[in-house]
Amino acid sequence: MQRGSDRLSVHRDEEMKHELQGLLRSGRPTRTEEWHDPEPTADDDPEVAGGPVANTASLARVRTELARHLNRHVFPAGPRELTAALRQAHAPDTLTERVDHLPGSARYTTVQQLAEAVVEAGRER
Repeated sequence: MQRGSDRLSVHRDEEMKHELQGLLRSGRPTRTEEWHDPEPTADDDPEVAGGPVANTASLARVRTELARHLNRHVFPAGPRELTAALRQAHAPDTLTERVDHLPGSARYTTVQQLAEAVVEAGRER
């Protein structure tokens, strides 16, 4: 039995670890209601106004958003399969539409290749 200056019991400590597990793994709030979040998003936040992947998004930002919604088991795949996987993962519409507009004959083996194609297609528009 551990004795110390702990304010919480072992059971409460384990319960708190379980409550924070989703937040620690995902790196973003996991609550469904925004009012549960410690800091709700602002109405004038540029990301909210332009979407997570605006036409001027950097390669790193696009890659991060793609990696957030796609896992490595999806690859290699073409734009149609990737669009279906993004929709199934509830990805933002702006991201899904940009992947859907890629050439149908292309095949992507990594998130990096896909992100580069999405950014390049955005520059051409």
